[in-house]
Parts: sequence; C-alpha cells; structure tokens
Amino acid sequence: MLAKLWHLFIAFGTATLLGYGGGPAIIPIYEHQVVNKYGWMDTAEFGRSLAFGNALPGPIATKLAAYIGYKVAGWPGSMVALVAVVMPTALMMIALAGVMIKLEHNPYIKGMIRGIQPVIFVMMAMLAYDFAKYAFGQTDGSGPLTFLPFIIACVFFVMVQYLQLNAVWGIVMALVVGAFFLRGS
Repeated sequence: MLAKLWHLFIAFGTATLLGYGGGPAIIPIYEHQVVNKYGWMDTAEFGRSLAFGNALPGPIATKLAAYIGYKVAGWPGSMVALVAVVMPTALMMIALAGVMIKLEHNPYIKGMIRGIQPVIFVMMAMLAYDFAKYAFGQTDGSGPLTFLPFIIACVFFVMVQYLQLNAVWGIVMALVVGAFFLRGS
C-alpha cells in the first residue's frame, strides 16, 4: 500500500511540476503517467474520467487526481494525489511571489513567458486531438447516432462562442441528450 501511495505522489507531483499552463495543459502529462507509465487506467477509462470530471465544477487537475488516487488506493490515495497536485505549486507560488513582482518588467522574464506560450498551445491541442478521438469514436456506427456526439459539440460551440450562453446550459443539455440517446454506446 505504501508503494502505491508513493507512486501516486511521484506521478502527480511530477506532472504538476512539469505541467506549466494550468489544469488543461497538465492533462496529457497525467494521461502519460496514469495510462502509459503506471497502467492504472486504459485510455478509454481515462477519457471517461476526464469527461465526467469536466462536467463537474472546479479545477480539472484536482478532480482527476482525487478520482485516480481513490481508484488506485482508496481515500488515502485520493488524499496523497491531492497533496501532490496542490502542495508543490502552492509552495512555489509562495516562495516566488515576491521575486516575480520584482521581475515582472524584466525583458528576459517577458521573453520566457512569450516563449513558453506556443508550447502550452501545442499541449492543449494534443489534448483536444486525443480527446476528440475518444469523444467522437464511441458510437457503434449504426444509424443516426453516429453523428450525435459531433452535433452535441457543434451546438455547444455555437451556444457558448456565438450566442454567449453560459457553458453550464450546454453541459446540462449534453448530459440529458447523452442519457437518452447515447446509452450503452
């Protein structure tokens, strides 16, 4: 049990320290640790966990860590994974806050931040690509439901991007449509 807890701490602590750019940018690193390195889940289960976690309020990184930690080692695993996600960045923020305030106008710091932005974009694009394969490839290919996940995505995009509706309404709509039309897919 201690070995599992240690592996959880290392997996999520490492991902947190390497995941510059926040929760969405950290997801590919989580997936690598959870699926490829430790084998706690397969890609489909990770995708389902990510989808369910995104339907709930709050930061995705902590929700995924708590769920995966619980799946691997129960409540102690959940607590260890959460500490591994929150503690390193919280300590670093406290330690570096004063330094960053003093250096915020430094051209080298500005250049470093501008230089990392394309990398964050690529990480998020990779996450979107991987998740799209999961989200749109789950139906069995029979009948009109083949395109339903794509239609849900398009309607959600239009609602939020162009109609300026709150994303919560799209999430509720997707949950209802999924419950009635995508059962067992």
